[in-house]
Amino acid sequence: MTTLDVRPDLEAQVRADDRGHVFHSWSAQALIDPLPVAGGEGATFWDYAGTAYLDFSSQLVNLNLGHQHPDLVAAIQQQAGRLATIQPSMANDVRGELARRISEVAGDGFSKVFFTNGGADANENAVRMARLVTGKRKVLSMYRSYHGNTSTAITLTGDPRRWPNEPADGSVAHFFGPYAYRSPFHSSSPEEETDRALEHLEQTIILEGASTIGAIILETVVGTNGVLVPPPGYLPGVRALCDKYGIVYIADEVMVGFGRIGEWFAFQAFDATPDLITFAKGVNSGYVPLGGVVISDRIAAHFDTVSFPGGLTYSGHPLACAAGVATFEVFERDGILERVRDLGARVVEPRLRAIAERHPSVGEVRGRGLFWAIELVRDRETREPLVPFNAAGADAAPVAAVAAACKEAGLWPFTHFNRIHVAPPLVISEEDLVRGLDIIDAALDAADAAL
Repeated sequence: MTTLDVRPDLEAQVRADDRGHVFHSWSAQALIDPLPVAGGEGATFWDYAGTAYLDFSSQLVNLNLGHQHPDLVAAIQQQAGRLATIQPSMANDVRGELARRISEVAGDGFSKVFFTNGGADANENAVRMARLVTGKRKVLSMYRSYHGNTSTAITLTGDPRRWPNEPADGSVAHFFGPYAYRSPFHSSSPEEETDRALEHLEQTIILEGASTIGAIILETVVGTNGVLVPPPGYLPGVRALCDKYGIVYIADEVMVGFGRIGEWFAFQAFDATPDLITFAKGVNSGYVPLGGVVISDRIAAHFDTVSFPGGLTYSGHPLACAAGVATFEVFERDGILERVRDLGARVVEPRLRAIAERHPSVGEVRGRGLFWAIELVRDRETREPLVPFNAAGADAAPVAAVAAACKEAGLWPFTHFNRIHVAPPLVISEEDLVRGLDIIDAALDAADAAL
């Protein structure tokens, strides 16, 4: 934090410009009061008065390498000095290098990357590829999912943000994914949840018409809608169903790719290989917008002599790709994947288990690496959520009270419905990670008080 960043005299102007002229996403404009942010470094950001917050949401679970990482900033500055932009139809060194590096970590069978500006258009283009290759238009996606804000992506989404946007893409159907804590299949074990969830998916395929279904898209680990880690065997089972019925398997790795659970891509932890992988966020921590689709060789071959009917002016933007190449260098030099696995297993999981034991409002903790959810309930026996699904206003007050207690203590949390998510930057110090968990522990007293 520097004196240049801390300028209380500027805060009023920043707030006035924002409230007067910025139209914010997912918001009723007159009911919000966004925090004016002056600066950030590592796992911390601060306002114009100098109040600092531990960023336990990595902004929107994208800031994997934290605020103002010097290597990423330097890469952008250097690239801007020699070639700030070039159209996507031309070859560019950092674009090609980043595509090669992404293909290499994706594993055997992946050689090509189509770059987009973010996660939503990555999913849009992956669906387009699947439809073109299979000749089938319908796409299946989970309830409790988020795939983006554009037309097909918001239709694929399985949370309430879809509702006011309907109808959009009429060729989407939803199904129940595994969620052992609130099993829609009345399962009594993870293995049973897998078996019943796969049986349900196969019945959905049959009843929707396998001959009409071009793709199934899944968040490898469901993100905003619950940090739902797939039970053993589920993703291999999805892969087998896709093979059986000639369906393209799309893994949405926008939130969990690039180290969030301690793997380059989360699917690599679950013994299943998709046909298409979508990514964004952590590929360069959002320093310059970037997303994309990693394309299996089988699907890429379809477009060897058939034109792909899609493109974006800023596809593979050099500034974004330079930050992406720098991200790979930081990951490899600093052992980020190993660090995430260590901190998740040694620090976060045991601490969250202890928090769950201590607070009667905690029904379950679940996650992997540096991606966890604390699910809050009114009653551990009935598992009634602390706040209702899609709660707002007074109904959401108990979780809002927890969030307010976190902020008062210097931590910016990620909350969604009846959950607190733990998703700090992957470069957070162990000391700050422990301090953040301490703050959440104390803040949960507000949830206990609501019981």
